Amino acid sequence: MAVPAKELVSVPVPRRTSRLVLLWHSTIGKKALMAASGLVMFAYLVVHMLGNLKAFVGPESLNGWARFLHGLPELLWTARVVLLVALLTHGLAGVQLYLRARTARPTGYADYRPGASSTASRTMIWSGLLILCFVVYHVLDLTVGVANPDFREGEVFHNVLATFGQVAGVVAYLLAMVGVAFHLWHGIYSSFQSLGLSNRHLTPTVQRAAAGIAVLLTVGFSSIPLAVAFGLINPG
Repeated sequence: MAVPAKELVSVPVPRRTSRLVLLWHSTIGKKALMAASGLVMFAYLVVHMLGNLKAFVGPESLNGWARFLHGLPELLWTARVVLLVALLTHGLAGVQLYLRARTARPTGYADYRPGASSTASRTMIWSGLLILCFVVYHVLDLTVGVANPDFREGEVFHNVLATFGQVAGVVAYLLAMVGVAFHLWHGIYSSFQSLGLSNRHLTPTVQRAAAGIAVLLTVGFSSIPLAVAFGLINPG
């Protein structure tokens, strides 16, 4: 018996779900996307720190680095878009995983003992939020200039001195670096696990490397506000 054309038209056609959507909705997929986006931001931090350390050479070195970057607008804006996507992916996945874990265990342990987990792993959501708040402030301060006490367009060295010439600017930066240290410590280690790049034999090495890298980057970034505060970096 033939099926009427009217009924054929009304039969729903199932949509194929993309692999990216399936990846996003799975816990393992979210962790993998967090790891990948985290590594993108880690690479940016390394480059950013190396650029910032030019402040120790002098104003021409730091300002010249900024002019070089702004002389490549296509590269600069591509990097900004990639970083924004990485930040949104990392942050959203992290919050969703945190809420998913809370939903799975709405009532906390009666006698909670952290065991093998580190302070860094237990505070990832909070160090992440601290870093996010700092990123917003940092952009308003040294990129947009509205939060800088004496912003001058294109004079990065002067703007850095203006920010870290105030106690509040130094304290805010150092507190953010503490958050970065804790976040990187656990983040680098867990990224290797989430991407399947670690195993039982490599785990101790990865843990030590993650801690060392976190300390190195934190010291590198923190050295600049401290140097300004103690007069080691000055307009002269």
